[in-house]
Amino acid sequence: MDAPNQGVTSQQIGYALFMSDDDLERAAWFRRQARAVRSELRRIPATGKNADVSVDWVGKEERFLPAEQDWRKSALAAGGDAQASLWASAERVREEVFGKRIFVRGVIEVANFCRQNCSYCGMRRENGALRRFRLAREIVRRVINESLPPSVTDLNFQAGEDPVALKELVLPVIEEIAREKRLGISVCLGTVDHRLYDELRRAGARGYIIKLETGDPEQYRLLQCPGTLEKRLEAIQYLVRTGWCVSSGLILGLPNQTLNQVIATLDLLRSLSLSGCSVSPFIPGEGTPLSSEKAADLDQTLNAVAVLRLSSPRWIVPAVSAMNLCDSSGYVRALRAGANLATINLTPSEWRGDYQLYRRKRWIMTEERVLRAIEQAGCEPSPESWVAASSSFPSLASLLPASRSLP
Repeated sequence: MDAPNQGVTSQQIGYALFMSDDDLERAAWFRRQARAVRSELRRIPATGKNADVSVDWVGKEERFLPAEQDWRKSALAAGGDAQASLWASAERVREEVFGKRIFVRGVIEVANFCRQNCSYCGMRRENGALRRFRLAREIVRRVINESLPPSVTDLNFQAGEDPVALKELVLPVIEEIAREKRLGISVCLGTVDHRLYDELRRAGARGYIIKLETGDPEQYRLLQCPGTLEKRLEAIQYLVRTGWCVSSGLILGLPNQTLNQVIATLDLLRSLSLSGCSVSPFIPGEGTPLSSEKAADLDQTLNAVAVLRLSSPRWIVPAVSAMNLCDSSGYVRALRAGANLATINLTPSEWRGDYQLYRRKRWIMTEERVLRAIEQAGCEPSPESWVAASSSFPSLASLLPASRSLP
């Protein structure tokens, strides 16, 4: 594609916004979006909070910043007018792909036993102060049959890495509800034997949530993330290969985390043929070695939501409840920054406090809170399952450029 007389080429914008998504023949939209974004962002000066980074997204030399000054670094640091423009661009891209509809799922946290020992998680195996639980099968059935909000189109079963809960609780329940074919079914159950992945899929689950948290091997090791990064990636690749809709994610604001580590993690996630990705702010967890560390900056986390949307327009990007632990408006702001999945917590109140990812006092997203946040963001609940929507998109893995550096 020839370069226009002014500004970067539409192809370059395409790399930044759609990663060469020509399989959907959206090149014409690239050009329109490129012109709009280029025009909007060129007007924003680098002032105030952003004076120490280049927020002039399309520089005066009429090209993107070189690789060592990746556009995402400027985006993550954006504030003021630059941040507003970033979020508006992300919101516009989301609406072009998904409209104003936000997927709504329900989550049941079925067990907090975990064989892993992640330094950032309150459910780590060495937290002896935590009361452990596995829900009885009949309790889970009752939640599904009696307490499922009408807005929920997907049901997610979540637990620590606990093969007992997987085999004795989750598998039988999924087999039962999958027969009705009225809900998308996803699970978040950790790194397990491939045979168990296959059994879950045969039972009727179609979405698997398995987060990296960091793509830096040394940071992964120091934080005692699950197993090894290599094994985590192998699990993701197996899940994708065998037909799952896979969502992963990262934590922003981890102690001693560098911007280069964040960018490397984003690059790694983008290479994995994922259906979705989340970004969570680091919250110092009770009963963890990191309990006295500083919490993440919410603005940077929300900027990362926008970066995910701009880099991967078709991804399912959740707003996460941890954002409301940072600020009461965090969830709504995440939707305005390009997120398109909201989650209603369906765990019975007696056990919610013991599902301690961060702290016992949680911000519970009820149906009322979720629907209000969607409305405040100017959106509406989707009648479609996120798993079904993700399944309708062909994989772009073979189309991605080998390098994330812009030409």
